[in-house]
Amino acid sequence: MEKTMDKAIITVVGKDTVGIIARVCTYLADNGVNVLDISQTIVSGYFNMMMIVDMASAKKHFADISGEMDTLGEEIGVSIKCQREEIFEKMHRI
Repeated sequence: MEKTMDKAIITVVGKDTVGIIARVCTYLADNGVNVLDISQTIVSGYFNMMMIVDMASAKKHFADISGEMDTLGEEIGVSIKCQREEIFEKMHRI
């Protein structure tokens, strides 16, 4: 039987520096979170990335991952926010 996806949206914003994508993706992989889609751009030296991830096989609870991503963001000088897909969709409905 196929496992149901548990999607979340991760946004990363801040001054561009070397290794942002590597650090974020390494953390996700180490914690069993699969990246389904990723979009990133740099505008005038500012890094912006949005990821859609599947947390169905995550090794930790969503709240723990979200908190650790906040801490990781502080370490690398960016803002990292995690939201469950259904919350993200409700917040961005027109």
